[in-house]
Amino acid sequence: MMKEQVEKLIQEQLIEWPLVSQNFAALGKVQSKDITVGHVEYRAQFNPARIVSSAAKVDTKSIQERKCFLCAQNRPKEQKGVRYKQYEILINPFPIFPRHLTIPDINHVDQKISNRIADMLDLARELDDYVIFYNGPKCGASAPDHMHFQAGNKGFMGIETDVKSHTGQLIFKYKDASLHLLDDAPRNALVFTSKNIPDLTNSFELLYKLLPIHAGEVEPMMNLLAWYDGLEWVLVVLLRSKHRPSCYFAEGEEKMTISPASVDLGGVFITPIESDFKRIDSRVIQDILSEVSMSKSEILELLSPLKQ
Repeated sequence: MMKEQVEKLIQEQLIEWPLVSQNFAALGKVQSKDITVGHVEYRAQFNPARIVSSAAKVDTKSIQERKCFLCAQNRPKEQKGVRYKQYEILINPFPIFPRHLTIPDINHVDQKISNRIADMLDLARELDDYVIFYNGPKCGASAPDHMHFQAGNKGFMGIETDVKSHTGQLIFKYKDASLHLLDDAPRNALVFTSKNIPDLTNSFELLYKLLPIHAGEVEPMMNLLAWYDGLEWVLVVLLRSKHRPSCYFAEGEEKMTISPASVDLGGVFITPIESDFKRIDSRVIQDILSEVSMSKSEILELLSPLKQ
């Protein structure tokens, strides 16, 4: 089974690749604190190794000037993988999760989720002890020029329990699939559930066609998380209005190097700088989520053609 192949890969990489061994061991020293925003529990972590991602330059010029680190010919010689369809499953050398994977396409193609939801759900079934996630090209992806998913072990992000514990507003049903808007403002998560992939894929495409694409961008701004619990798939859609919050670009004491992506919106805010970790609190998270997330009223207006 693929799960066994992936676990074998992780164990081998922890032994053979010193950087991986060092960075995964460092997770044991990561500082964390719990923060409540409204009635939703978040966690903040101080993880200095993640500066590589949080501070990544993702403008067109910077991307064109660097080699793609997800292309096989540019990866470290120590990095091995497990092939799955047109993807390769790799260990993430700068982890957030105790089990953290990166899953790039074998080809150098743009980060774009259209026509790939079925792949994401297949991965969630094959790796059913992981949450599969996708960061849009302007929503936290540090390699927006190369299509990839990531995966982290279940039980890490609060949104996994939020989906079960917070009531949501039914938006629409499509055959076996349903879509709810979670009661978790200002994050405003949209949650699909279904017992089969085709209905979930088709219902997502109905949503996708209604979403705006900003000038100069290739797709609507979003982060996605998916998992399979043995009975049904859950697909969480986090619609974005902005890539990085204003505090990211501020000067002096107002600056905070927080670039929210799927994991942050999923419940764990990653701070690679210790002073940011000390300062982050309920107000900061509330402000960041309000700034980068699409509002409930905007979402309901966009999805009005689907509402029952």
